[in-house]
Formats: sequence, C-alpha cells, structure tokens
Amino acid sequence: MTRSNAQNKIIYVIVFMTYLIFTSVVQADNNVEKLSVSYYLEGQKHIVYGEKTPQGYRFNADSEKVLHLASSNWPPYISEDLCNRGWIFQFAVAILASKGYQVNIHFFPWARSVKIVEQGEMDILFPAYYIDKKAPSDYDLGKTRRELLALSNAFSGGSVALVQRKGGQLTLDAGLSVLNGKMIGVIRGYQNTQEFDAMMAAKMFSIAQAADELQLVKLLVANRVDLIIGDPKVFTFSVNVANLSTLEKQHLLEGMELVQPALQYHPLYFVISKKSAGHQQILRDINIAISLFEKSGEIDRLISAGYQCSKNNEEHNEKSH
Repeated sequence: MTRSNAQNKIIYVIVFMTYLIFTSVVQADNNVEKLSVSYYLEGQKHIVYGEKTPQGYRFNADSEKVLHLASSNWPPYISEDLCNRGWIFQFAVAILASKGYQVNIHFFPWARSVKIVEQGEMDILFPAYYIDKKAPSDYDLGKTRRELLALSNAFSGGSVALVQRKGGQLTLDAGLSVLNGKMIGVIRGYQNTQEFDAMMAAKMFSIAQAADELQLVKLLVANRVDLIIGDPKVFTFSVNVANLSTLEKQHLLEGMELVQPALQYHPLYFVISKKSAGHQQILRDINIAISLFEKSGEIDRLISAGYQCSKNNEEHNEKSH
C-alpha cells in the first residue's frame, strides 16, 4: 500500500514546519544573553547566574521567592550601557540572591519607576535618595511617599550639587537665596535636597524638567536654563558614555562647571513598596545583607570592581575608534 502524492505533501509540510519551529527555538535560546554576578560572603565566593529577558534581567531563576525591581539608567552607578550594568546593579543582585530571592531588574524612566513601585506594580525601587517623611506622592494624592514606601538602611552614594555654565560667577556662600528667579533644570521625579525642593515647591525659581542627566547638560550648555542640579559624577559620566562625537562631548564637558560648595552628600537606599506581599520581611532581609556586605568590605570591593571595569571598557572603546 503506497501513500498518495497528497499525503506525501502533507507529511513534507509537517516535517518542514517542525524543523522551522525547532530552529527558531534554538536560535532564540542562543540569542539569550547569559549573565553572572560574583560576590564574596564569609570568605567564600558565590556566583549568581542570570540572563537578559524581553522584560529585563533575571537572576537566580530557580527561586520561588520572586522580586521585581525598577531602576533607571544612572551612570556611573547603574546603567544598561555600563560594563556589567554598574556596581549598584551587581550589588542589588548579590544582596538579594544571598537571601535566596529571584531577582528581576527592569529599567524605566525615573518618574515611571517611582510610580509603579508606589502603586505596588513592582516591589523595589533603587537606587534612591532619602525620602523625607513629608514628601507628597505625585501619584496617590493625599498621601506621602513614606506612607507608600519603606526605606532600607543607607549605603554608599554621591553628592548633589548645582552646575552652571563655564565662567559663571554664582556661589552659594550666601545660601540658596541666590537661586530666586533663576531657571533651573531638574530631573522629573527626583528629590534633591530638602531646602532646594521646598524652594521649588514654593516656586521661588522656575524649573525645566528633563528625563535624564544628559538632557540637563544639553539644556545648560544651550543656555536654555541658568543652572542644573544633580550628582556631578553622573553629569560627567553621562556625557562620556553618550552616543556623541568627541567634539560634541568636549563641547558639553567644557561648557559646565560646579557651583561651590556642593549642596549635600546623599547616601543611597533601596525603597520597598508597602503594597508588596511580605514587604517587612523583604526590608529585614535587605538590611541584614547590607550590614553583612558593609562589614566585610564587599561593598567597597564591588564599587572598586565596577569603576575599574567601566574604565577598562572606556579605554578599549577609545582604542577601537
């Protein structure tokens, strides 16, 4: 008994479609970026394996204790464009994995990150500055941000300062009253310092809101604002890693200078949504891990390794051009 031509064609189509599906699955798997984070705890080296997914970055996938974290590109601390995504990315994965959590990190614009964590769509916002107890939520009217969010213990951060165009004569020796009537560039959704933010709320100066630090620098150098506020290291790094020509970067970097003195040193925090199930335990676990990593010197090692990695990567990119 022989098969008809029609039957043969059907079998051929089925085999061919099976081949295409199998090939697509293999290619998709091969395209998944494999990642790892190393850390030392109690004298032992640990490696956490992860991968880049369409939604972000997942580590310790076998754990059923699942956390979703929202962050923003904020070089040199954390960024998808940084070597190993920056030391704070590595730090977040390390401390949470050390407590047995599955870690899912997602990158969004800062204002959206704040919103989705306040609303409980994600568990943790990081890294963040201290949140004043009276700071109002922009998304849950009538409530303060601290009613919606819990702060971890602090860890290493950076300074907040005002930056002016090169050759500017402004100093803060007489205090922030010199900002009255100025046009100042700020990052949408950021908290800066308590005094500055109170003046901003009272509309003692005008503001231009930007999505990130690079946009702020461009506004400043283009003379569209008088000053910008933020972490000077972030301004410089954002320009250096931007997709700009060498001349454009030089123009931006040489077009700004720090207003003395800096406003404040800001440690950083993990911010846990109080709408997340088990948020109190999550907070306890994070605080215990921060303390262990701090006492052992592991935070300092991660910081040093992160900056050295980024420096080596920059030098490699310069040579390749």
